[in-house]
Amino acid sequence: MTIKQILLDRLEKREARLAIVGLGYVGLPLAVEFAEAGFNVIGLDISAPKVAQLNKGESYIQDIPTARLKPLVESGRLCGTTDYADLRQVDAISICVPTPLHKTKDPDMSFIISAINAIAEICREGMLVVLESTTYPGTTEEIIVPRLAEKGFTPGENVFVAFSPERIDPANPKYHVRNTPKVVGGITSDCTEVAVAMYKTAIDTVVPVSSPTTAEMVKLLENTFRAVNIGLVNEMALMCDKLGIDAWEVIEAAATKPFGFMPFYPGPGLGGHCIPVDPHYLSWKLKTLNYTARFIELASEINTSMPLYVIDKVTDALNDDSKAVRGANIVVLGVAYKRDIDDVRESPALDVIGLLRNKGANISYHDPHVPVIRLEDDEKMYGVEYSEQLLENADCVVIVTDHTSYNWQHIVDHSRIIVDTRHATPNFSGKARIVTL
Repeated sequence: MTIKQILLDRLEKREARLAIVGLGYVGLPLAVEFAEAGFNVIGLDISAPKVAQLNKGESYIQDIPTARLKPLVESGRLCGTTDYADLRQVDAISICVPTPLHKTKDPDMSFIISAINAIAEICREGMLVVLESTTYPGTTEEIIVPRLAEKGFTPGENVFVAFSPERIDPANPKYHVRNTPKVVGGITSDCTEVAVAMYKTAIDTVVPVSSPTTAEMVKLLENTFRAVNIGLVNEMALMCDKLGIDAWEVIEAAATKPFGFMPFYPGPGLGGHCIPVDPHYLSWKLKTLNYTARFIELASEINTSMPLYVIDKVTDALNDDSKAVRGANIVVLGVAYKRDIDDVRESPALDVIGLLRNKGANISYHDPHVPVIRLEDDEKMYGVEYSEQLLENADCVVIVTDHTSYNWQHIVDHSRIIVDTRHATPNFSGKARIVTL
């Protein structure tokens, strides 16, 4: 029996042992899905507190309830470690580590490099290695394959290597790991076949493509599509403002067209782990090939300027009330990058708060999901308790994140001025003067 057939049989019988490297918002849900599919799964993370919490059966990821995680841990289907040596006997490893950007907007590959260097040391014949971390096209072939080759491994012969981009959307009530189609591209056709077989055990639809570079590009197209269209609609909001038109009315009317139009909505700026970051991986890669990704660069310019536009709206709203930003009491509602989650990565709220503080405003914030934030100077800022008094004492309330738990009528009834960056309040009337983007 061939190496490939042995692994395929072990996957089909759920006898294969799987490992997930990186137990964050991507890795933990994937580990849980595989464990629920009947595999024994070991999760590795460099954070000892995170691993300890996992091994207690306690979830730290909003999308994975403790009630779902705990039985898997107690049954032995899922456990955590910080030691790569514990992965020596696994049959397949999925790498789900962070891929941030440097301040210069070039990729920080240190987490991927660290992970594959450690995996190469414990890799064995017949192992499947899949990279899920979003990165630039060519990463799997340029970084993963050479490090395994140094240890004598050849993809498609004695190991299997593929790329399969994560498609996690935190707090999405409809789409999660199992029912979101999974794109898979292997170094060889055998690599693709093995990776597809593994993911099919836990995911409803698996979509094979011709290569890992194609799969890498798929992920970047998905998020560049969103970034560019958000940039377009943000610019539309700026133009509508100049023309004295309600941008939201324009978008909602355009959205009645049943073909050829997909609505996107303006906001205070991009946030999260994907859209503000991923297109820059593609832009950076193309610069190495002497090509400028003009749509990406322009969309980024517009999207990153939106917090400044919000500050202008706050300044003008206060001026109309004969107040200055300096010394004004301003309350920011919502600091997560999108509604109903606790994630503040790249959140535009951080920029809005920082810019207002720089102008001398007295800032406080409330977010039901985020008790504390860390500002650019590494200073901690703690959220305040929501109350009528909080709103009534504020010279201006800035809605940055439209959490569904907020009572918008209550907010409109007890605020003086509202700068609403999410179009949460226009259908409500009350005491407040409402300014929208």
